[in-house]
Amino acid sequence: QRRGGPRADMVPEIAAAVGFVSSLLRTRGCVSEQQLQVFSGALREALAEHYKHHWFPEKPFKGSGYRCIRINHKMDPIISKAASQIGLSIPQLYQLLPSELTLWVDPYEVSYRIGEDGSICVLYEATATKPVSSYGMLTCKNQMMLGRTSPSKNYIMTVSS
Repeated sequence: QRRGGPRADMVPEIAAAVGFVSSLLRTRGCVSEQQLQVFSGALREALAEHYKHHWFPEKPFKGSGYRCIRINHKMDPIISKAASQIGLSIPQLYQLLPSELTLWVDPYEVSYRIGEDGSICVLYEATATKPVSSYGMLTCKNQMMLGRTSPSKNYIMTVSS
C-alpha cells in the first residue's frame, strides 16, 4: 500500500463494517464464535463483490447510496445472504440486529446510525494523506467531544438512463 496517495483497496473499510455487524450479533450471545467467523467471511466477500465497481477513493461520497447497508423494516439483502450461510433466517436477524440501522461504507470513513433520529457515529476514519499507523478509531463519545466537521449524511439518489 502506498502512503500519501489515494487507496484503491477497501480492506480497512470493509473490515470495520464487518466487525461492527459481527459485534452486534455477538452481543446477543446466540451465535457461536465459529458461526461469527463464517458470517464475517461471507459478509466480507459479499461486500467486496458488491462494492467492486462502486468504490471511488478520489470522490468518497460518489456511490454512497449504493454502498449503504440498511435495515429499516426490511432486511438488507447482503446481510441476509451472509447470515443464511450460518443458518440464520430473516426473522432471527430481526431479533438479533437493531430494527433501524444505517451503515455507510465510504472510502476513508465508515459510520453508522441506529434509529432514524440517532446520532451518526464514526467506526473508521482515515485520510488519504495519513500514514497507515495513524488511522484512528473514533467512538461516539470521542466524536461528540471532538465535534463533527464532516458533512451530514443526507444523500439524494439520482438515476440516469
